[in-house]
Amino acid sequence: MNWQQLVQQICSGDIKSLARAISLVENEYADYHSLLKLLPGPGIATITGITGPPGAGKSTLVDALVGLLVNEQKKCAVLCIDPSSPFKKGALLGDRIRMSEWYNHPNVFIRSLATRGSLGGLHPKIIEITDIIKAAPFDHIIIETVGVGQSEVEIASLADTTVVVLVPEAGDEIQTMKAGLMEVADIFVVNKADRPGADLFIKNLRTMLTPDFHRQAAPIIKSIAPARLGIQELLEKIIQHESMSAGNGKKEQLLTEKGYQLIQRIRMKDIDRQQLQQQLEKAATEKGFNLYAFIDAHYH
Repeated sequence: MNWQQLVQQICSGDIKSLARAISLVENEYADYHSLLKLLPGPGIATITGITGPPGAGKSTLVDALVGLLVNEQKKCAVLCIDPSSPFKKGALLGDRIRMSEWYNHPNVFIRSLATRGSLGGLHPKIIEITDIIKAAPFDHIIIETVGVGQSEVEIASLADTTVVVLVPEAGDEIQTMKAGLMEVADIFVVNKADRPGADLFIKNLRTMLTPDFHRQAAPIIKSIAPARLGIQELLEKIIQHESMSAGNGKKEQLLTEKGYQLIQRIRMKDIDRQQLQQQLEKAATEKGFNLYAFIDAHYH
């Protein structure tokens, strides 16, 4: 495999080479780390994470954002993190039908990735795949998460701007969201804002977002994604947030978090889950079994 040539083709904007490189990394092709080590420094593209509960209209919102960017002659890549099929571990692509008009557009690259059982709700190789895309000449990268588990918090460690999409019916859920979701959101979008109770929901949300000493309260935008209402304001807020966060150390924090996760993965690469299960099944039958003592003896 000529990794140098593949990287050059990605940097020149060759979409087939980009798609191939993502597949090689996703499937852990032999020596794929050589490709990663040849990647140039990050390009101009910024990463926007779109997250929130299922049914909030994230795909329709992303579709509308892509339309705006295309109209402004911008190049954008979209990573859609989907729930894994329980049978084949592939992505379930039902939601992507909404974005079908962009699949063959020369300025848009769309890729669906399965979570593959990742507890955080993102793809286990999301860092590497994102860095490959950043090597290509895109202006914007949008990552839409599956919206379950800790994906909302996890996307915040990867994205320059985290957009949390909610709907008016989520009013009863706000209190349970506060611990994680409220802290990571840079921008809130209340989608389907033509539904009853939208204004009261926004009022309650704003009350909870009282600014602290460390950061301003995240802006709240009303949108009706199918009608493209509120999308222009959302794009303006995303661009504004990116310019404001340029000198506040967030990029360094993101880089540190990515480095930490990569090191953690390297340290864990010799741990075989199936082998661990077999060892535990045997050890658990012994009298006085203690999980902490077992781990200390075998893996410390």
